[in-house]
Parts: sequence; structure tokens; C-alpha cells
Amino acid sequence: MDVWSLLQYTLFLLVVALLVKPVGGYLARVFEGQNTFLDPALRPIERLTYRVARIDPEQEMDWKGYAVCFVLSGLAGALVLYAIQRLQRFLPWYYPEYMATPMTPDLAMNNAISFSTTTTWQAYAGESTMTYLTQTLGFVSQNFLAGASGLAVGIAFIRGLARDETDRLGNFWVDLVRASLWVLLPISLVGSLVLVALGVPMNFNHYTSATTLEGAGQVIAQGPVAALEFIKNLGTNGGGFFNVNAAHPYENPTPLTNSIEMLAIVILPASLTHTFGKMIKRPRQGWALFWVMMFLFTAGLLLAGWAERSENPRMRKANSAIQAGANLEGKEVRFGIGGSVLAAVATSTGGTGSYNSMHDSYMPLGGMIPLINMFLGEISFGGLGSGLYGIVMVALIGLFMAGLMIGRSPEYLGNLIGPAEVKLIMLYALAGPLSVLALTAIALVTRAGVAGLTTNNGPHGLTEILYAYTSCFGTNGQTFAGLSANSPFFNVTTAFAMMIGRFGHAIPALALAGRFARQKRRPVTAGTLPTDSFSFGILLVGTAVIVGGLSYFAPLALGPIIEHFILFTQSG
Repeated sequence: MDVWSLLQYTLFLLVVALLVKPVGGYLARVFEGQNTFLDPALRPIERLTYRVARIDPEQEMDWKGYAVCFVLSGLAGALVLYAIQRLQRFLPWYYPEYMATPMTPDLAMNNAISFSTTTTWQAYAGESTMTYLTQTLGFVSQNFLAGASGLAVGIAFIRGLARDETDRLGNFWVDLVRASLWVLLPISLVGSLVLVALGVPMNFNHYTSATTLEGAGQVIAQGPVAALEFIKNLGTNGGGFFNVNAAHPYENPTPLTNSIEMLAIVILPASLTHTFGKMIKRPRQGWALFWVMMFLFTAGLLLAGWAERSENPRMRKANSAIQAGANLEGKEVRFGIGGSVLAAVATSTGGTGSYNSMHDSYMPLGGMIPLINMFLGEISFGGLGSGLYGIVMVALIGLFMAGLMIGRSPEYLGNLIGPAEVKLIMLYALAGPLSVLALTAIALVTRAGVAGLTTNNGPHGLTEILYAYTSCFGTNGQTFAGLSANSPFFNVTTAFAMMIGRFGHAIPALALAGRFARQKRRPVTAGTLPTDSFSFGILLVGTAVIVGGLSYFAPLALGPIIEHFILFTQSG
């Protein structure tokens, strides 16, 4: 690991740690209805929205009503986005000479579900498939709405742990409006203007034809890139305006824009830990979760950085001076290994597929780190809302295991973890392995699935398919890129994984929050396991690693681990 990469990582994590308290406190004030500095401008808009939509802001919902509204909002967004894509050839800014990818019904369906679930999995090239209008009217709006919906569920989950003897978790529509107006919209406006100032385009100009230094012709899309770029990261979405996503110089021109965009990914999920502590009135509980997240994030950075700093033995055997001493394949020179690894870890732990390098070209162990981050449930720092309830779910599993060992009923924050709660926790924990491994197995034994392996086969091909379904289930969206996924088979199966990952996690989390909210708070006694201590942090990390290992070690062994040994043994 070089000194400059370590310095970059240290500064990045320091900024995150410094922003957690003020941002987390602001989020708590927003969703508890307290005064903020934006109220004079936004309160009238909020009241008008409620009046037009006929929303009663005083009427709260139980977990079932909240979940129904969450699901309906996602399905409605998917239907609208599907219609926009199918009709884009009749709408403004459609340039047929540049639209090389046919907008088939299965591709439009996959994209609609992808963006409405914050997955933003892309089986298409952005600039040669989607018009400027589709990208802005369709994708940008869904980035806001889907991100706000995820944040709303996270807040409802916190309320379930903060309240007692009630079945009310808040009003989904109120939380959606406040998440959009007070959080995502103002931060995105400022962030997008900063990106424009740093060189990211924001226009509706026609495609530009250019001649390269070698004399070849090249067509370069323009468009409202900045409008999509910041909210895709802030809302933990990740879909790119261009095919190469944040590796494109229009989306991510400099190391400074790279750091800003990575901060946009992690700052809200990280700050939700402080919001959690404030809303349950136990700040130490929030900090305990934050430092566990920070440890896992740092471990990922160091391991991936070490792997990519290792020399590829095949390059050494070929006497390549270009990549001597490190693996530079698939990485942008303006970011280097340090900035590329930072993005790989931030996007794979944050539910955001906004990669700036090709993970398919990483060393086997380097590419395994983002995969492990997604296997662990993207809990460091996680998706918007999902990261918070994801790490709490891991904590509840750990407490249940500890309770079995000491013969005591497990509790968390005064809430008893009984048989009904354990069933919901297990439903949450098993959704990933059951869907990801089953879909991967189906793809590996069917002709339609194997047909997607047009570039690689063997262990690397297995990893490509496994990575695709893991990314889609985790509503992440990043890809190994060597998989040809624009086919009816993959468009349907990955869409299924996205829906299970979005709703199969959020609904059990809401149901569990509803059960906790109905309980009467149990007093802390000498026998209560402290959940804000260093020992609890160790338990939490150990639980995440053990559960993830038991679920996914076999496919890891057959994929990146065996590929690592093959690479080094066959290269002599």
C-alpha cells in the first residue's frame, strides 16, 4: 500500500467521521418534525403537496399500511418509467442515428424495476440507448423518489425501536415528502452545481462528432449529466449516464470530483447511525454501529488496496513494464489504484453501482472484496435506509446467538427478541442466499444463462454470474462487465432478484419494527448484554463474517479463490 493511497483513505474517512454528527442531527430534526433552517422555504411547498395529494400528515400508519404504500410507490414508479422508455422515440431529444440498442420490452421492464428499486443495474449502454429526456425525466426522478422511499423505510424502522406500546410507525407519504424536500433535493442542487463548476456537463446539446489523434471518428454524447450524477450517488442508486459510468471523464473528470461523489454515497447512510442514536435517545448505541461500519469499510479498503497493489504474475512473465508492481488493468490513470479502490469499496458497501474502474479486470482477490461487501448485506455504510436496518438485523442475530450460549432471552434496546421476531430476522437473513445462489445455479445449468459468458468462462465466468445476481439482489447495480446481460433470460431473472432484494428485505424489517413498537420497554438489568460496548462491536463484526461465510463461502471458493490459485500456479 503506497503512502498517497493511505493518505487519501485517511482523509476520506476523517471527513465522513466529522460529518456524521451534524448531518445525523439534521436528519433527526427533519423526521421528528422539529424546526430547520429550510423550513421557511419548504413548509409552504410541503403543505401544498399534502393538499394536492390529499394526504393527512397527522394520520400515522402501522407497519402493514407503511409497507403497502412503500410497495405501491415502487410499482407506480416502475410503470411510469417503463412507459417513458417505450415511448422515448416519440419524445424530444431522440436521435435515432445514435440509438444503437433496441428498446425491447424485456429491457425496458428490467430498467424500470432497476431504477425504481435503487438498483440501477444497466444491461445497456447509456449514451446509445437512452435519450436525454429519458435520463432526466425518467431516471433522475426515480433516483429521487426511490432513494427517498428507502430513507423513509429506514426512519420507520428506527421509530419501531424508539417507541413502545404502539403500532404506529409514521406516515409513509409524509416521510417521502420530507426526505425529498428537506434532504435529497437541497443537497443534490448544491452538489450538482459543484460538479458543474468542476467540469461535469449540464446541457441538452446535440451529440458531438470528433476525430481522435489516430484519425478515427468518435461520437460523444453531451446532455444533462450533472443532474443525474449527484443524485445517483446521494440516493445510493448508481446508474451511469454513460456506458462506463463514473469512469467517464464527463461524469467524473478529476480526483476531486471522485472524492465528492464517493462522499455523497456514504455520508447519509453513515449519518443515519447518529440519527438512530438521537431518535432512540441513546447516542452511544448509534456510535457503536458507526464504528463497526467504519471498521468493516476500512478493512475492505486495505484488503482491496493490497490485492490491487500486487503484481499480476502473467504481466511479469510477459516482461511488461507498463504494469510492473501493480495491477493497472481497467483503471483510469487520473484516479490510480487508490481512487479506484476507494470507489470500488464505497460503491459495493453503499448499495451504489457507480464504479469508476472495471472490477472485472481486478485481481481475483481484489474483485472478491466488493463481492464480499455485497454478501455481508452492504452494511458499511450501506444503502439509504437499508444500511441501518441491515446492520441492526446482524446485531439481532448476534444477540440471539449470544442468548443461546448464556441461556438468557435476547434483548435489544429493551425489546425482547422472541420466536416471532426470530422468524422475521431469519426470513431477512435467508432471502439473500436463497435467491442469489438459486438464480446463479439456474444460470449456470441453462443454455440461456451460459450464453451470457461471451468473454470469460471457468471460475471467472462463475464469478461474473454470481456477481450479477448478488449486485441485483443487493440493489447495488454494479457489474463485472464481462457478462452479456441484455437478453430475455437475464433481464427477467435479474429483475426478480432486484424485487426480492428491495421488498424482501424492507417488508420483514418493517414487520419487525412494528412488533418492537408494540412491546413494553424492558428495564436494563445486570444481566442485560450492553449493546454500546467494544465487546458488542466484536460480536457484531464476528456475526457478520460468520453468517456471510456460512452462506457464501462455497461459491467464493469455486470462483475468485480458486482463480487466484490458478493465476499464480499456472504463471509460475
